Amino acid sequence: MLTAGMLLRGYANGVFPMAYSADDPQLYWFDPPRRGILPVGGVHASRSLIRSLARGGWSADASPDFDAIVRACADRPETWINAPLRRLYAELHALGHAHALAVMQNGQLAGGIFGVTLGGAFFGESMFSTRTNGSKMALVWISDHLARCGFTLFDTQYLTPHLATMGGREISRLDYQSRLARALPRTADFRARPPASGEALLAGLRQPPESSPSSSSSTGANSPSGPMPSPPSGSAVSGT
Repeated sequence: MLTAGMLLRGYANGVFPMAYSADDPQLYWFDPPRRGILPVGGVHASRSLIRSLARGGWSADASPDFDAIVRACADRPETWINAPLRRLYAELHALGHAHALAVMQNGQLAGGIFGVTLGGAFFGESMFSTRTNGSKMALVWISDHLARCGFTLFDTQYLTPHLATMGGREISRLDYQSRLARALPRTADFRARPPASGEALLAGLRQPPESSPSSSSSTGANSPSGPMPSPPSGSAVSGT
């Protein structure tokens, strides 16, 4: 049986687990030749997203019901999050190595994201949206939150057009391994600070960037609704 400790060792070595469906009892390790990352504290927000934030009513919670966020991410016709993964994510959350962020609009859940943390690395797993801009707000908010809490790497695993519009990019496996090696020894705490208020987040987004994104191509673990695209191959592990 795959354990939470084994899962963390996999992340530390640059691989991550997935199933092919919710009913798949098996888990597989993946190590794609090209890896997606998003900037920590520098996710691009479109003008329409900034206008929506400026209208008010948006807020974020960095300590929501973790299991509820994972269930929402898995609640779709096709998902890679099977029962063994849900169990493992719950164990990692209990150990302080998995966290979620929820965004609300006028007090109602609009979207959310969860991931695994190790050192200064955040491995984004999945996200969901129940309202327009919900998943985009979650990405912008969690990127800002990771920067505030000392993280330096935001791993999104695979490239999606959705994340391409938000400043993500694709890097080589070698580059990823180098960034991961620098991030792992760092001390970062997802719960060290509360997420920024909507007003503070808006002020940060309106500041001119220090530098332009190096590329418009991006990667990401999740589509606008959150499931990772099914990868072509993977090495099986005992996942039940």
